[in-house]
Amino acid sequence: MKSCKYKAGITLIEMLIVVAVLSLLTSILIAAAARIYNQSKEQLTKNTFALLDAALQEFHDFTSDFPIYQDAPSLVERSEILYGALNSIPSSRRILEKISDSLIENNPGTADMPEIYDPWGTVVDYRYRYVSEDDKDTFPKLTSAGPDRQFGTPGEPGDDITNR
Repeated sequence: MKSCKYKAGITLIEMLIVVAVLSLLTSILIAAAARIYNQSKEQLTKNTFALLDAALQEFHDFTSDFPIYQDAPSLVERSEILYGALNSIPSSRRILEKISDSLIENNPGTADMPEIYDPWGTVVDYRYRYVSEDDKDTFPKLTSAGPDRQFGTPGEPGDDITNR
C-alpha cells in the first residue's frame, strides 16, 4: 500500500488570490451601484424641474407674468416665495402636488411656506435669467447644487443641474 504524502487542500497563495478577486468584484459592484443611485437622483431632479417648469408656465398663463423674483438673503426664503406663488394658482397647485413629498419640506423656524429641495437635501435655487439684447426677463432658471451640494461659480464647470 502506498500512502499519500500530501493532503488535499488550498494553499495560502490560492486563498489570497480568491480574496483579491472577490474584493475587486465587490468594489466594482459598489461603484456601479453608487453611480446608478446618483443617476436616479439626477433624473428625479430633472423630473421635478419639468413639473416646476409646467407650474411656472401655468402661473404665467394665469397672471401673464412669472412669480416675483426677490433677491432674498437665503435660498430657503427664495424657495418659499416660489412655492407660495405657485401654490396660489389652482392649476399650478395641482402640478405642485405631483412633486415627491420627500422634496417638499417645511422646516421649523422658517416661514409658513414649504421649501423645495433636491434629492441631496439642498434647497433649489430659483432666479430669473435675463436676455441681454432687450433686458426682458425670460423663463425662470432653477438650479440644483447636485451631488456635491455646492453651487458652482459662474463659468466654472460643475455638477449643478438646471432646468435649462
